[in-house]
Amino acid sequence: MKKQLSVFITGFIQVFFVVVNTYFTAKVIYVGVFMASFTISLVWTLNVKRTAFGTWTDRVVYAFGAATGAISGLASSAFILELLNGIF
Repeated sequence: MKKQLSVFITGFIQVFFVVVNTYFTAKVIYVGVFMASFTISLVWTLNVKRTAFGTWTDRVVYAFGAATGAISGLASSAFILELLNGIF
């Protein structure tokens, strides 16, 4: 269970930041793009071996984490942009 939670979290984090990066790119927020891209690359180095050589269960858990991360990344980046627009 601990291994599957780790795989889920890795998928979640990576795709979360892919969505955040896409959103920030569309809105031309350079600092956000830089930070999200850096995080994507860093997480990618951690998960390649884990999912490529994992079981089908690992892959499904990773994909579920990624899908959940995508929805969370969209909601979070929209919230951040609204917050920044309210401040400035």
